[in-house]
Amino acid sequence: MKILTEFEAKKLLSKYKIKITEGRIAGSPDEAFDIASRIGTPVAMKISSPDISHKSDVGGVLLNVKKEDVIKTYEEMITRIRKMVPAANIEGILIQQMAPPGHEIIVGLKKDAQFGYALMFGLGGIFVEVYKDVSFRVAPIEKRDALAMISEIKGYPILKGIRGRKPADIGSIADVLVYVSELAEKENIIEFDINPLIVNESGAIAVDARAMVE
Repeated sequence: MKILTEFEAKKLLSKYKIKITEGRIAGSPDEAFDIASRIGTPVAMKISSPDISHKSDVGGVLLNVKKEDVIKTYEEMITRIRKMVPAANIEGILIQQMAPPGHEIIVGLKKDAQFGYALMFGLGGIFVEVYKDVSFRVAPIEKRDALAMISEIKGYPILKGIRGRKPADIGSIADVLVYVSELAEKENIIEFDINPLIVNESGAIAVDARAMVE
């Protein structure tokens, strides 16, 4: 069993036509600055380590970092993580474009010994933790199954647009679910989570991902 870093998990997603936020792993403060300059600031900075799956729990995620703060932020994050998780293998820091505004979605995939792959969909962020408003299907699925999954959750009206919020591109969410279903069939996946998948009226983009492979 191997735990993929966010960078590795998102590379796998892009292989299956799922749009991901642009980013690269920096191995030094100067490299971080160069990457941020190319991507465009502000940026998100995330610790990259196969030994740290919950990055925010150890102060390994900082958002909206300005260009002039990238080098200092890099140095401080590496120092902090090495103190908090001294045994962790740190590859560097992922310098990533900030996510666009939109609805936060979670897409999950888990291998079950009896049923095969179970695919999960729900509202991400605080919604999944508080309301546990999710739907499930056994993979593989087709687009009509994905659309049914999306419509089944109680939060579906939120995605359709309420109280002045723009509606999400439901079709792009369904496409992601189908692509993840396809990924399950072709890769040695034990678990896979996209959280969040940001969806707005223009489409969907994976902002964070974690995976476990055989």
